[in-house]
Amino acid sequence: MTLSNLPPLVTVFGGSGFVGRHVVRALAKRGYRIRVAVRRPDLAGFLQPLGNVGQISFVQANLRYRNSVDRAVEGASHVVNCVGILFESGRNSFDAVQDFGARAVAEAARAQGARLTHISAIGADANSQSIYAASKGKAENAIRQILPDAIILRPSIVFGPEDGFFNKFAAMARIAPALPLVGGGKTKFQPVYVEDVAEAVARSVDGKLLAGKTYELGGREVVSFRECLEIMLRVVGREKVLLPLPFSLASLIGSVASLVPFVTPPLTSDQVTLLKKDNVVSQAAIAEGLTLEGMGITPSLMESILPSYLVQYRPHGQFTGTGKAA
Repeated sequence: MTLSNLPPLVTVFGGSGFVGRHVVRALAKRGYRIRVAVRRPDLAGFLQPLGNVGQISFVQANLRYRNSVDRAVEGASHVVNCVGILFESGRNSFDAVQDFGARAVAEAARAQGARLTHISAIGADANSQSIYAASKGKAENAIRQILPDAIILRPSIVFGPEDGFFNKFAAMARIAPALPLVGGGKTKFQPVYVEDVAEAVARSVDGKLLAGKTYELGGREVVSFRECLEIMLRVVGREKVLLPLPFSLASLIGSVASLVPFVTPPLTSDQVTLLKKDNVVSQAAIAEGLTLEGMGITPSLMESILPSYLVQYRPHGQFTGTGKAA
């Protein structure tokens, strides 16, 4: 097969991460050649079985180093940026990874003449009080200036086998007598299944989404933080007290936890700031059809997916249970 007859090459930054690995699988099923750009290619070999022999390759890239970004994009017809962090650590700050890094990917894609799909987040706002949301918003603004035709996808909280939300609280429910309800647990979410997000990305690469648009991705249900924990407890068959935790106290706990070196903080003060605003698909996105449903994707139900991976947290192998919230 000559080079001109080869399937299109897609570079996926962050392809070994939670969302990225599902994106790689969705693209591999469609027959694309995939170049996975990650900081540690030696740790990404588990992705190889997702495609045919030679279909998936790996390249070292760090969004803080522009030369590595340029090399990763070379020869690609489409670029997908799945890189994101939930807390800052060392040189991996929100601005460095989610703002500067996103700009570098967009500029490299423009230089290559490649299309771009960027995964942002609902709540992205350059003027947000949250450093995380502000860096996401600044990145979106920069991308629109660099590549006006780029497609931006803003998911709500993403759930799936490797998620950092339901897994974290299910693990806590194993040992803790109570689970915290930050801000009283009133914050609204619209949890979206990771496979649905990956399908949205794949359709953008297929050219089926509108260029230059920002899509908001949410699941079928809008639920509160409290309801998320209640659903999780039902699935894992445990009864726990849900203890309201004021924003001020939660922020203080988050600040202290972030000071512990070499440990992933269970909560940060910036995450507490994020919880002060609902994280749901906007009415504007719904009206314009810039949603999963607008793409023709029927969002998956949480309670049909959660048991498939939260089973490990059930006591003594139980398959049913009733979670009780106080």
